[in-house]
Amino acid sequence: MKIGIIGAGPAGLACAYKLSAQGINPEVYEAGPSVGGLAKSIKLWNQTVDLGPHRFFSSDRRVNELWLEVVGKDYSMVDRLTRILYKGNLYQYPLKPGDVMGKLGPGETFRCLVSYFKEYFAPEAENGGDETFEGWVVKRFGRRLYEIFFKTYSEKLWGLPCRELDADFAVQRIKKFSLIEALKSSVLGDKGKKHKTLVDRFAYPLGGTGDVYERMAAFVSERGGAVNLSTPVRRVVNDGFHVRGLELMDGTVREYEHMVSTMPLTQLVSRLDGVSEPVLAAAKSLRFRNTILVYLNVHSSDLFPDNWIYVHSPELLFGRITNFRNWSPSLYGSEETSILALEFWCDEGDDIWRWEDERLIGLAKDEISRAGLVKADISSEGYVHRISKCYPVYSAGYKRLLKPVEDYLRKIEGLTVIGRYGSFKYNNQDHSILMGILAADNIAKDAHNDLWAINTDYEYQESAVITETGLVDTGG
Repeated sequence: MKIGIIGAGPAGLACAYKLSAQGINPEVYEAGPSVGGLAKSIKLWNQTVDLGPHRFFSSDRRVNELWLEVVGKDYSMVDRLTRILYKGNLYQYPLKPGDVMGKLGPGETFRCLVSYFKEYFAPEAENGGDETFEGWVVKRFGRRLYEIFFKTYSEKLWGLPCRELDADFAVQRIKKFSLIEALKSSVLGDKGKKHKTLVDRFAYPLGGTGDVYERMAAFVSERGGAVNLSTPVRRVVNDGFHVRGLELMDGTVREYEHMVSTMPLTQLVSRLDGVSEPVLAAAKSLRFRNTILVYLNVHSSDLFPDNWIYVHSPELLFGRITNFRNWSPSLYGSEETSILALEFWCDEGDDIWRWEDERLIGLAKDEISRAGLVKADISSEGYVHRISKCYPVYSAGYKRLLKPVEDYLRKIEGLTVIGRYGSFKYNNQDHSILMGILAADNIAKDAHNDLWAINTDYEYQESAVITETGLVDTGG
């Protein structure tokens, strides 16, 4: 069977890897010059960095078995420290009541508690309930805590008021966490049931996150498959509801019996033949958010201890900062500088997306100094990396737009769409890898896995986690 795969990110390469292991030689097409997609690693200033913080954690046995099969023993366990920057103070994340109360002070703490109990006993009728991000969070934390610890960051990320953001973002990322859960975790500690957002250790490849996907690509090539870099695909070629193959940007058409696509869903649908106007209109209404990563090579090896920090301060444009010095010594080796990555989010048409690199580097230096994280007089070099269409925007009601697109794509024989881009789902690495595994099973074993059901709120059937010594069962 001839299989074509568009995209060499976690989903596409996991699928290619599993197919290769079963004797099927797929051909992978990647628009960029390297593999890994959003999870690739790059070399800067004689060090290795990722595209922002890429923490791998899964409790799915299938995902972890594949990850360990690829990585072997070339990983370390990283102790996670993540905090929120708000009004000059750093708060533990996930939120710890004692820490929050001590830094907010008695007056603000009292207002937060009053707000929480007001919502608990007399919920606001106009906040959107469980349908919007704002309503979902206010219901579980109260309006004041929502405004301090959720609103600003979320609006930076999505470019939307939280009243216009679907609750799915909260359901998938915050899950069932609430103020009561935070209090339980604070009081019970390790004796309480650890919430999924409270994972404080994770496995990390010694060569950076991208090393996983470089190894997968090498495996595919060694088994007789192909990974074509710098080879962008214009479109999937279809004859009605049957796939014929793909067309490259130079007009070359290559025939395949089955196509696996991780290209942006909106792009895929707009370039198929014979798509009805209502489906096209729905696809065009879905949108993605862009990221600008500004890396600073700061001449200090001791800045702050966090892996990454969420920036909730409304006066600052950047939303998150990663300190790669605090991940694994294998990333920086003998270098004595710290590479930081500041994330700015924007839409395609925003002015900042078109700024020159030097202007962005100057902005990053100014903002990190104003944030109090790096002294203004510490010298640093800068590098800019732009990522187009990296976050599927969960605007309120997006599922009503996605449904006709999903229904249409389900009908096309020989087409599988997976990954964050391909399925318009805000996946972590592990969920994209799982999509790739199950897609390969559908193709090679005629399984009937519903890939549209895989998301960050997906419940695993067999649970196991990666530790220093390998895989450990956790039940399920």
